[in-house]
Amino acid sequence: QLQASGGGLVQPGGSLRLSCAASGRTLSNYNMGWFRQAPGKEREFVAAITTGGGITDYTNSVKGRFTISRDNAKNTLYLRMNSLKPEDTAVYYCAATFQNFSSRHGTQSYDYWGQGTQVTVSS
Repeated sequence: QLQASGGGLVQPGGSLRLSCAASGRTLSNYNMGWFRQAPGKEREFVAAITTGGGITDYTNSVKGRFTISRDNAKNTLYLRMNSLKPEDTAVYYCAATFQNFSSRHGTQSYDYWGQGTQVTVSS
């Protein structure tokens, strides 16, 4: 089971750190990803990280602002979000996959999903 947390209401330009804690699973076995879904839109890829954390990838709109990381000793995935914009408003989901990192962009590639945490960027 994956449990996402850390969302909230933040002003434009602000920061948040999302966490995704695993129970009953060893996260180090999985490539991990963050996705988001805004109202009326499809779920979209945000960021991904390999099992050991050595390789990361981001969608263009968050590059330079978001950082994905993991602490396998704590069985936890993170997403640090800086310089937040209103268009970042969405429910954010963490996900885990056994598949090769080349499949990281597709929602269908992920085996397990967290329940989502709401991020609202508004003044």
